[in-house]
Amino acid sequence: MRSDVQSKRVTGTGSLSVGPARIRQIQVLTTTGSPRLTITDGNGGSTVLDLDFIASDSHSVNIPSDGIRVSDVYVSAFTNITAMTVFYN
Repeated sequence: MRSDVQSKRVTGTGSLSVGPARIRQIQVLTTTGSPRLTITDGNGGSTVLDLDFIASDSHSVNIPSDGIRVSDVYVSAFTNITAMTVFYN
């Protein structure tokens, strides 16, 4: 049986402190410039998601299938982004 989807809003880099998880969706609110988001598998781990966005807009990124499995959701780059909500289980 699948576990319930949860969410967490962040406004900067660092660990989401949710433990092992599967990233299912990300919603991002960008500012001006060249917005970029990079998520790694823990602090210093391999890059699992690296996205560039259009400035001054909101974006929804759906992760296909069972999502991206990580030991810890770690935001290593949060450039020209106001806030992000990560949906995970």
